[in-house]
Amino acid sequence: MQETETTTDARRQMEVCNSCRYCEGYCAVFPAMAMRRDFTAGDLTHLANLCHGCKGCYHACQYAPPHQFGVNIPATLATLRLESYAEYAWPPAMGRVFERNGTLLSLTAALGIALVLIGVMAFGDPTILYTAQTGPGAFFRVIPMWLMTSIAGAAFGFAIFAMGMGGMRYWRGTGSAGGRFSPAPVLDAGVSILTLRNLGGGGHGCNDVDDAFTSQKRWLHHAMFYGFMLCFAATTSGSIFHHVLGLRSPHSFFSLPVQLGFWGGILLCIGTAGLIRLKIITDPVPVARQALGGEYALLSLLFLVGSTGLLLLGIRHTGAMGVMLAIHLGLVFALFLALPYSKMVHGVYRSLALLRHARETRAAKAANP
Repeated sequence: MQETETTTDARRQMEVCNSCRYCEGYCAVFPAMAMRRDFTAGDLTHLANLCHGCKGCYHACQYAPPHQFGVNIPATLATLRLESYAEYAWPPAMGRVFERNGTLLSLTAALGIALVLIGVMAFGDPTILYTAQTGPGAFFRVIPMWLMTSIAGAAFGFAIFAMGMGGMRYWRGTGSAGGRFSPAPVLDAGVSILTLRNLGGGGHGCNDVDDAFTSQKRWLHHAMFYGFMLCFAATTSGSIFHHVLGLRSPHSFFSLPVQLGFWGGILLCIGTAGLIRLKIITDPVPVARQALGGEYALLSLLFLVGSTGLLLLGIRHTGAMGVMLAIHLGLVFALFLALPYSKMVHGVYRSLALLRHARETRAAKAANP
């Protein structure tokens, strides 16, 4: 990670925090900070990606603005996270898109819908978009399966590869590489990832809106994450039904793929809508304003993916199914393309930061039993 004005300010604030230690038990950031006396740019990037933005330290800090020290850890680390996303993006030239990723997401969504509609017009009968399709294979009469899978497969494959490359660049750039593999830190990190433990604030919650404690953000993140994973499971099970069992969609409402997608879509909509609301009503001071555009755009895109999927389920036997299918797949296509260059990469970097923290914590306990 290169030295920037943000890393310089983050280092200054970490040195103040390291002298104070009042917030040491608030989250994973402060125990990790206390293991260091000097802070390289890589160390600061690691700490920034450990931060879950719960804002507890800001509301408790005696040196927060308007104090002359101006310690604002949540906003500073959020800005540093945004810089790290751009720094480690792959291919490197695409790092610049993080500066305008809100606009990028909006344009990509529109482009994705347009490309799917154009594909339908070019490779099929345009009138089929407005004609009710029923029975097995109804979706593929609107959009040929080869076209659907090739577009989605290429976009998703690129996204996974690009995010994997970005994760490798992050791991090396923060000085995390090296050391022997051990399953125990992986298990520790996995529990933290799946439970969002650091958004629990030690059990009492975090300061999502003001200085009052609440667990809203944690539960909304759970809804969004597990809703997304259920939707992914729905797609996977649908592929197994089609290719292994020979059962072609659309499936019945109580089938496994539809139930996974239905409840996943509901959780995804609840989580994203709730997080958008929290961003609107939260205290704006401990927030990195330059990141808000991209965050709103990503949450909106995820909400649209979930809501159009649910709407498609409701109208799949009507003449409106064709257009809604094209819109839904276009949004999914846009989401896949935008994954490596949106805040979704924080899932990769934060997971790696939690893994490094688990390794350091276990090493420190072994050195001082």
